[in-house]
Amino acid sequence: MGLLDGKTALITGASKGIGKAIAITYAKEGANVAFTYLSSVEKGQALEGELAAFGVQAKGYRSDASDFEAAGELVNNVIADFGGLHILINNAGITKDNLLMRMTEEMWDQVVNVNLKSCFNTVKASTRNFMKQRGGSIINITSVVGLRGNAGQANYSASKAGIVGFTKSVALELGSRGIRSNAVAPGFIETEMTEVLDEKTVQGWRDAIPLKRGGTPEDVAQACVFLGSDHSTYITGQVLQVDGGMLT
Repeated sequence: MGLLDGKTALITGASKGIGKAIAITYAKEGANVAFTYLSSVEKGQALEGELAAFGVQAKGYRSDASDFEAAGELVNNVIADFGGLHILINNAGITKDNLLMRMTEEMWDQVVNVNLKSCFNTVKASTRNFMKQRGGSIINITSVVGLRGNAGQANYSASKAGIVGFTKSVALELGSRGIRSNAVAPGFIETEMTEVLDEKTVQGWRDAIPLKRGGTPEDVAQACVFLGSDHSTYITGQVLQVDGGMLT
């Protein structure tokens, strides 16, 4: 028996990294998984087969969650294809790092649109379905950077801080209908993106973390399993830090 048996989850931005780990962990726990990808078409198609191997229903959708109309269409398609939706995970995100002095308006707008507006789009599109079934779990992936800021990431940290405020507001609005809304804030997670960094720099980051290691995408995925499962039915409006004690 998996913790998510019989549930259908929609995960945005799942072709690699944390999103992919969430999708695989969810499938292992018995969830049917709908997921989106945008640029990584081959990876998205390959993941569909990987998930189906766990004996669950799985389908990838090439969709841009930051596009309001596309997000509405996506949610409708998922509900039609899977017969329902129980868990929504907003994971799609990008970075366009630069010092504020050199940050362009486009760099700001792109990051806020993909990271923050996409959460509004998908949650709004899913709300009617969640209200009708009087239940649902919304999980928005934020970041410790959204809680403490980071030089060179004013756009990213603003978008991730916005997710925290949005998540808490949704929890207050929809709680009476049995709909839960929580955020997960990863710290330093080692993915394909960090592999290209200088090893000495990365080791320095690890040494500064109380648990003395970087996190894995699976560490984040397990937190999402908990928040999507019936083990967390009295938890809403929270930010769960998965950061090895980095921010305490």
